[in-house]
Amino acid sequence: MKRIFQRLILGSCLSLTLGCSALVKSESFTFVPDFPPDFKYELTADYVPAKGQTCTVPGGKGTQLGFNKVYMEYEATSEIPLYRTVSGCPLALNRVEVEVTGIFGPERSDRSTDYAVIAVRPELLERQMGTFNTDGVGEFFGECQWAFRTVGPKRYLIKLLTCKKTDEQGNVARGRPFTAYTLTQLPGKTVRLKIKLAKEEKPAIGDTWSKVPGGWKRCRGDSVEDQYAFCYGNHEDFSTFKMLDERTCTIYPGCTESKDETP
Repeated sequence: MKRIFQRLILGSCLSLTLGCSALVKSESFTFVPDFPPDFKYELTADYVPAKGQTCTVPGGKGTQLGFNKVYMEYEATSEIPLYRTVSGCPLALNRVEVEVTGIFGPERSDRSTDYAVIAVRPELLERQMGTFNTDGVGEFFGECQWAFRTVGPKRYLIKLLTCKKTDEQGNVARGRPFTAYTLTQLPGKTVRLKIKLAKEEKPAIGDTWSKVPGGWKRCRGDSVEDQYAFCYGNHEDFSTFKMLDERTCTIYPGCTESKDETP
């Protein structure tokens, strides 16, 4: 998508005295992810009629641009245009949703997603606006945490991702990672989303695991067929569970069993 956008811009400015690189710079900003290993992102840019426009786009078709979707080649960064014209209607960028995806296994289903948001407005109060350093880079921050649970009759362990906003010092705040800029702030700038991973994982559902030295043990419940298997004060009877590599384990994340040891 980045290369397609650049080719369109370059093709339209060949006859202008203004250099093409300057035009590209003035009509877009660059999104840069700073993520933990085994994290990726998708991105959706939403557009609305530019300020002062009364036109509409029939059915809203074409008012979104996607980046790093499953049918696209993965790009490490994304060049996001600030303005578009669809069905003759001049549009301006309004919102960028960043899907933050953590990968915990080899299959496509072995991943979980949360999201961050960049809001873009014609005007904002000064206290609401993100800032840029002298190199033209703005940053916003988040912390993602893995929560684990078991599913199915064999109790396979899967993980769910939750991302929260943090300040620059890493203090967790309410809500998902978020920042906001005006349209006049963004041309030629870089916006970096810095995500760190929480040091510890936690159970996704309360009262289903028991904390022990080295990690957590899965409460047995009424029987191994009990899919909810709440502890209900019983912290002596536990069940095994399956890792994605088919190991049968008794403790997470401190599982020491190998495949050869599993029944």
